[in-house]
Amino acid sequence: MSLIVAASAIVLAGGRSSRMGQPKAALDFGGVPILTRIICELKRRFAEIVVVAAPESEDSLQIDLPAIKVIRDETAYQGPLDALRRGLDAVSNEIAFACSCDLPLLDSDVAAAIVAMLGDFDAAIPIVGEKLQPLHAAYRKRCASALAALAARGESRLGAIADAVNTRRIFENDLLVLDPQLNSFFNLNTLDDYQRALKIAGLA
Repeated sequence: MSLIVAASAIVLAGGRSSRMGQPKAALDFGGVPILTRIICELKRRFAEIVVVAAPESEDSLQIDLPAIKVIRDETAYQGPLDALRRGLDAVSNEIAFACSCDLPLLDSDVAAAIVAMLGDFDAAIPIVGEKLQPLHAAYRKRCASALAALAARGESRLGAIADAVNTRRIFENDLLVLDPQLNSFFNLNTLDDYQRALKIAGLA
């Protein structure tokens, strides 16, 4: 049995999914919506799961899993920076792993390992393909104030948090030890990505 880590998990599920043309969180993956699959995987290692979703008036996604805390955005499609802030404000632990809802191959063991790498830093953010992965990363709850400050000055890029707080950047060589194919980081932007993820998971 996997050990539960002393951290919460946050899933951001309020995006527009404009490139996909339909809500990514609701795509079927092995008989369940991708969001459900991600939550169930995270529950292997995290006792508290917080989902940050769109306002009910903008959201057709049904989230009825037990013991899941759902936070609704005040305004639709304000972006991940404010959504992560709201998620961090809502968690009860001082540390949280945060991810997006378009990671169907997410591995909770990789997530737990990233949390363990946080150490004394405020954030631990992987770099894959030379790009920061701020939505497959660990944060201290106090990062919420830095996110609010970024938003107040008009910043909308979530990656800006890496320079706003004391961040440990986790490089690809360290990630490959945890996840040799980096499947946990495979995110969906298009229907081709979706088909590829199904094939990797043996569900095509």
